[in-house]
Amino acid sequence: MSSEEMKKGSLFAFLPLFIFVFLFIGSGVLTKDFSRMPLNVAILMNRQKAFSQKVEVFTKSAGHPNIILMAVIFILAGAFAGVAKGMGAVESTVNLGLSLLPANLLIVGLFVIGCFISVSMGTSMGTIVALAPIGVGIASETGVPVALAMATVVGGAMFGDNLSMISDTTIAAVRTQGTKMKDKFKVNFWIVLPGALLTMFILGVLTQGTEGALVGEYSYELMKILPYIAVLVAALSGAHVLVVLVGGTIFAGVIGLIDGSYHLSSLLQVAAEGIMTMEDLAIVSILIGGIVGIIQHNGGIDYLLRAITRKVKTKKGAEFGIAGLVSAADIATANNTIAIIITGPLVKQIADEYEIDPRKSASLLDTFSSCWQGVLPYGAQLLAAAGLAAISPLSIMMYSFYPVLMGICCVVAILIGYPKLKKNVSG
Repeated sequence: MSSEEMKKGSLFAFLPLFIFVFLFIGSGVLTKDFSRMPLNVAILMNRQKAFSQKVEVFTKSAGHPNIILMAVIFILAGAFAGVAKGMGAVESTVNLGLSLLPANLLIVGLFVIGCFISVSMGTSMGTIVALAPIGVGIASETGVPVALAMATVVGGAMFGDNLSMISDTTIAAVRTQGTKMKDKFKVNFWIVLPGALLTMFILGVLTQGTEGALVGEYSYELMKILPYIAVLVAALSGAHVLVVLVGGTIFAGVIGLIDGSYHLSSLLQVAAEGIMTMEDLAIVSILIGGIVGIIQHNGGIDYLLRAITRKVKTKKGAEFGIAGLVSAADIATANNTIAIIITGPLVKQIADEYEIDPRKSASLLDTFSSCWQGVLPYGAQLLAAAGLAAISPLSIMMYSFYPVLMGICCVVAILIGYPKLKKNVSG
């Protein structure tokens, strides 16, 4: 669809989304409850339409197969994460990494462990909670600033948040852009890898000459790490995400039953608790899907597409437009998953208009939202790290090397047209 063919649309149609963002920030700060969303705001808009018609538009959009599948994937990811953690996979993975750290590269090693754990777990917050106390201990042993150690933990956490096959941001980016997880991973990985390597170099230079010893014995069981490895291998091999998550959950559960971590009833209970941790996000996805449908019905998408296409003349300009949209959404909401869900449908239309490969548009969505999320002092990641270390989140910002380098890598990738992707590759 060319810009001449688009309807004029109306900016007023975005009022439900503006109110959603406003209430999201307010309710999120006060209650940390994502379920308190302005569902009725969108339905009450546009009095020229009958209430029943608006409800029909909302429910059709909220019930779109992609939206429902995304919600199901979120739920299954929660089940897998809960079962794997409950049988000791997280503890074994952390301890394996700690046991391999050389004494003169503790901070660099902390970043590498954070990358591996976050890719395995699919959650930046889980990684930060697991590694922040260890980071504080390393800082006290080596004399490096605690803020540097916390920024290192956050950087490693954002690496996996951006790339993991079971990360909610990856799931949202892939589903909204209509591509495959393995394809998005391959494109995204090569874009951000230079940033990760440069971060390791910077950390090595900054901590050169420091040396310490980790106190305590870090025991691990390789068998308990296998579910994470199996999920990563299965996803990269092209298995459907539902098969990957269900299979990974069963695999982790069987290991837990064998080693005595679970009996059948406790296994089912932990799986249910894991599902509940993702329930709010699944509900929010459905609500936003309905709100976006109302916005589109009222002409908001047409308005924004016209506004963007008037100023964007090239494919690179469109990619920078995508980057700006998701960046603004993340800065406003301080939640990269919500930012992707909000902007994803519009980004898909922009990508189609300018023939941007869905693997690239999904990578842009995920990377730019993640890089901002890793530096916002009011974002959950920096707040969690600062709280666990009893320091200011502002002090962590100055050491946030990886999130900044991740964003720079993505800007460079847009400028040089990297990576070169073959056309007509199935998504």
